[in-house]
Amino acid sequence: MTEMSRWEFEAIGTRWQIDTAAALSPEVRGLVDTLIDDFDRAWSRFRADGHIAALAEAGGSVRASADAPAMLDLYVALSDATSGAVNPLVGDALARRGYDAHYGFVDRGAQPAPAAWRELLSWTDDTVTLSAPATIDVGALGKGRLVDRVLSLLVGRLDGSITVDAGGDIALRGTESIALEHPYDPTRAIGVWPLSDAALCASATQRRAWPGADGGGGLHHVLDARTGEPVRTIAATWASAADAMTADAAATALFFEGGPQFAHSHGVSWVRMTTDGRVEWSPDSKAELFL
Repeated sequence: MTEMSRWEFEAIGTRWQIDTAAALSPEVRGLVDTLIDDFDRAWSRFRADGHIAALAEAGGSVRASADAPAMLDLYVALSDATSGAVNPLVGDALARRGYDAHYGFVDRGAQPAPAAWRELLSWTDDTVTLSAPATIDVGALGKGRLVDRVLSLLVGRLDGSITVDAGGDIALRGTESIALEHPYDPTRAIGVWPLSDAALCASATQRRAWPGADGGGGLHHVLDARTGEPVRTIAATWASAADAMTADAAATALFFEGGPQFAHSHGVSWVRMTTDGRVEWSPDSKAELFL
């Protein structure tokens, strides 16, 4: 087996691991750093100097990044498929439950996201506009989109196998088998998923979890935008597609009713585990499950 070169770093609040057949030059690493920073400035709700903070403060319009049409168009499909449970204006609801820019994790109660988000948020190739102040959060698919962008940058400059892994959102050129981490025991896997020139994205409620207002557990980052309450029935999801943005979107949708239909209509195969330990999968899933 050919030995791979590995680059590990922290960015956008998660751990990155990039494996390549040849070591990345300082120039290429600099291009990756710039790409990630530009994306973060455009889309992070945690940056005071970013576009999202400006829209949250006063509404209006900001210059759209090149990712805006693809990402926000896919949010329309996500919202439609989940009957509004997935909504890009969920940022204020997440902050109210404690997942704010300061990672305060102080729960101030449930707050639904604006149900009529498509009347408030609009976009073109050039601008993103909010008709009233609100906080955009693209966590349902944004990390997947960035993984795709990084892989594309590297594919244009390197030969051989490439794997880009951003906290469990993975896209690769080549062939690899990915372990599916058990959501309640990180030392175990519930199976492996063989991939070839594809993406696999995972989401689990324990990855970003914190105590509730009463000091008990139960709060995490996967909120139902219609209620501001965390999902209680699904513990983890895994989704595979040709690109990581679509896989990431499906991994989010699978926490809700309508998720399997969204996945099917977008060519995504999947596995998910319920909070009572049952495992479900799509008929076309290639995962090898340890059942």
